[in-house]
Amino acid sequence: MTLNFEDLRIKMVDNQLRTTDVTDKPLLQAFLDVPREKFVPSVRQPLAYIDEDVLVLGATAESGARYLMQPSPFAKLVQLANVQPEDVVLDVGCATGYSAGVLSRIAGSVIAIENDQTLAEQATATLGQLGYDNVVVVSTPLQKGYAAEAPYDVILFEGGIDHVPGPLFDQLKDGGRLVAVEGAGNSGQAMIYVKNDGVVSGRPAFNSAVKPLPGFERVPEFEF
Repeated sequence: MTLNFEDLRIKMVDNQLRTTDVTDKPLLQAFLDVPREKFVPSVRQPLAYIDEDVLVLGATAESGARYLMQPSPFAKLVQLANVQPEDVVLDVGCATGYSAGVLSRIAGSVIAIENDQTLAEQATATLGQLGYDNVVVVSTPLQKGYAAEAPYDVILFEGGIDHVPGPLFDQLKDGGRLVAVEGAGNSGQAMIYVKNDGVVSGRPAFNSAVKPLPGFERVPEFEF
């Protein structure tokens, strides 16, 4: 049976996004426009639009598994970031590039960083094939961000983290927003940080359980 991915995109928006208070019209249109199935391994394309995270790279000895974030929490995080048409966005941990593709439809430009070389190459190829020419994928350690194109209006993390490294706050423009899910499993909280006059303040926005983004684990501190 041949799947109609356009119909599946419409159902994703109607049944997964609108029902979880995602109301921003340009964002909903971006989800309708970007073919999520192009960003997953071919054997998993039938699963591209399920209401779950989709595995795109298995765990290795060096790193944990990587996923495309479940559509609803990803959309809610982007909506929380309030991305504007002129914004420069840093997409941290873009994996195969789906998140960068969605962001490219609503932002001025997107710098998508990815530390796995294979994923970065896949993201570059797919985004290029789709003609998303306002996205650049950079292979670099995620914890360092990408200072070469800073400061950013929006910084978004594509997975759960224990904490935001200092260099990422440094790369946020004054008036900029940084959005991340902090905490593991059902204890995760979507946080929004805003920089004003060089000072960063944050607040929790909603509970969110997403797969972890490897490399942002808090190192245990030795205490006497």
